[in-house]
Amino acid sequence: MEDQLVKEKEPRSDWKRWLNYQSLVKQLPFFLFLALLAVIYIYNGHYADKTIRSINRTAREVKELQYEYKMVKSEVMFRSKQSELAKAVEPLGLKELTASPIVLRDTVVNENGGGE
Repeated sequence: MEDQLVKEKEPRSDWKRWLNYQSLVKQLPFFLFLALLAVIYIYNGHYADKTIRSINRTAREVKELQYEYKMVKSEVMFRSKQSELAKAVEPLGLKELTASPIVLRDTVVNENGGGE
């Protein structure tokens, strides 16, 4: 019977031993280390979320700029066609050339005896 009482008191004394002031002070650096790890873990999660949002925002901007580039390029290609250029300059009084161009040559002879 006495052995049973001693065995029952031993677990209680183990808890008391773990919870006394000296053992808590002894394990304080470990608890601080665990708290630091938890803070770093939380910060890392927030930093990863922020980076992913930034990447998504940049990808969206790139898609919009690619779309705008393609639209402007197609418009320039369309407006640079000969028929579209003729329509665009018609209000200015310019007309398409129907005869072949005349080549102008310099007829002035320089001092060396040749033309320019």
